[in-house]
Amino acid sequence: MSRTRSELLRFAVAGVAGLVVDVCVLYLALGIGLGYYAGRVLSFLAAVYATWRINRRYTFAASAGESAWREWWRYLFAMLGGGLVNYGAYSAVVALLPPHPLLPLAAVAAGSLAGMSVNFVGAKYFVFRRSTRP
Repeated sequence: MSRTRSELLRFAVAGVAGLVVDVCVLYLALGIGLGYYAGRVLSFLAAVYATWRINRRYTFAASAGESAWREWWRYLFAMLGGGLVNYGAYSAVVALLPPHPLLPLAAVAAGSLAGMSVNFVGAKYFVFRRSTRP
């Protein structure tokens, strides 16, 4: 299996873990009254943090000597592109489907699928790019 395919598979697994975090935090946010949209911002940030930790360790293996703090901010910035796609798809599902207890789960899943490819490209080529220097 090529390196990129292997990374994409691990990225998808990390994405599933992020989806679980996202959905759990969203339901908690809804439970305290934040609503579908404000709660989603909070849950998205929690999912980004969770996937950064997983991708850093297992998908792309962080570069030696790299500041984790700087890498985190690059990762967050890179995920914003996919996050916009994700939030758009999520918002469309929330707006178009009738209220239901599983609506947040369906909307987060749709958003996650919509933003995944944008996020993979950002992570691979912007955050965890391999240095060509010796």
